[in-house]
Amino acid sequence: MHATAFPSLMRLLALASAFVLAACASLPDPATRADEASPAITLVTLNLWHDKGDWPARQRVIVEKLRDLQPDVVVLQEVFQHEGLPNQARTLAGALGYEYVFASVDAADKPKRFGNAILSRHPILAHDWKALEPLDDFRNIVHVRLAVGGREINVYDTHLHWTEGGGAIRAEQVADALRYIAATDDGLPSVLAGDLNASMDAPELQPLLGPFLDAYTAMHPGITPDDRAHATLDLAQYPPRHIDQVLLQRGAFVPLEAAVILDRPDTEGVLASDHYGVMARFRFARP
Repeated sequence: MHATAFPSLMRLLALASAFVLAACASLPDPATRADEASPAITLVTLNLWHDKGDWPARQRVIVEKLRDLQPDVVVLQEVFQHEGLPNQARTLAGALGYEYVFASVDAADKPKRFGNAILSRHPILAHDWKALEPLDDFRNIVHVRLAVGGREINVYDTHLHWTEGGGAIRAEQVADALRYIAATDDGLPSVLAGDLNASMDAPELQPLLGPFLDAYTAMHPGITPDDRAHATLDLAQYPPRHIDQVLLQRGAFVPLEAAVILDRPDTEGVLASDHYGVMARFRFARP
């Protein structure tokens, strides 16, 4: 795909500063239509809850679901490894036959590392990552470039600050993530997904809705942040909140489907994580 076929993120950021998106921020541009000749891309985001609970049983549940879905890309947060635990992303990628990239602010030679990862059913052409400001919150953003159906795309994965009162920290992380994406997208279409630890109506997340479209809300208009039917946190442990997001670059992609997955225990009563997953399917937009 030619780099100028879709608007660059920098251009979208400039446009966003000129328009008030407000109530329509999560709605697709009615002039944007899917390129029906392009492949439908499936992406799943899931916070793994590191090694809490019965990880071997949870791993089985996650692998079974992902084998059934066969997503093109899986973005993971709270990926853990230590001396008694092989890297969870590597384990899942091996079980699925996917390539993977893991990034952590922990030094590469440390046995205990915690971070984010991206798994891909397609060859990973390039990858990178960045520690997010403020550095004392130990967060990062991971980037891979893939070719899907002969077209290159960028996928970014992040996990923002977690406390309810930490909006200012999340705002700083959002600004840093947007700068990083603008500097690395090379004019190619981009997807940003992960655990943002806030619903998309949060003030600190509004800058994301200039360049990006919230795929889930676009497919479920009118949902409220506390709607139990759309929660992405285990309702047995937390109040209903939708905080795990898949964001598609405006003008580059058209959402086809979005759903909460891994939200019920299996027949043995095992739940995949303390987060539910989010699955989104989308196509390239017609230039």
